[in-house]
Amino acid sequence: MAGKRRLSEAELALWQAVASTVAPLKPKRKKRSPMKGGAAAVAAPAALSPPTPSPPGKRPKSPPKGPPPVQKPASSKIAAQPPLTPNPAPGAMPGIDKRQAERFRRGQLPIEGKIDLHGRTQEEAHDALLGFLQRAFAQEKRKLLVITGKGMTQSKSGILKANVPRWLNEPVFRRLVLAISQARPEHGGEGALYVLLKRRR
Repeated sequence: MAGKRRLSEAELALWQAVASTVAPLKPKRKKRSPMKGGAAAVAAPAALSPPTPSPPGKRPKSPPKGPPPVQKPASSKIAAQPPLTPNPAPGAMPGIDKRQAERFRRGQLPIEGKIDLHGRTQEEAHDALLGFLQRAFAQEKRKLLVITGKGMTQSKSGILKANVPRWLNEPVFRRLVLAISQARPEHGGEGALYVLLKRRR
């Protein structure tokens, strides 16, 4: 293979003369990517815009204005019940069906306990009656007989006859007592009371 031929001095001089008459071409400018400018233009407003607030959650209900409602004690509910009377009208015994009320008034229910308050002071009789009813209630007894005396004179028995029905309407007794009724003659008549206790729950 023949080697490269070297230019002669005449040829080299001719080449330099021609090259000196040619102006060099300017380099082409690179086009800017539209993504750079566009992205910056789009990103700038997004960065300046305030964040979208999230939807507010449910606000807790504010407490009602004014003082809180007053809860009535249990004793007021007991006191609001119809009063117990020794001679209730027919059908006037709340919490008892008509048939049981009639049997109770006629003395047809078995008597499961008896207390005689004769000869006691009012304080002694009150405490003795309450203790007697509490023990009977704990033993799940229902019908009791309370002897007060007929009260023909201004004696202790007469005072007890008037006070015992009133005591039985006190809240501490009403928690235990469902109904009262005048006793039949064979059980003391006007000097005694039938007492029907509530059922234990």
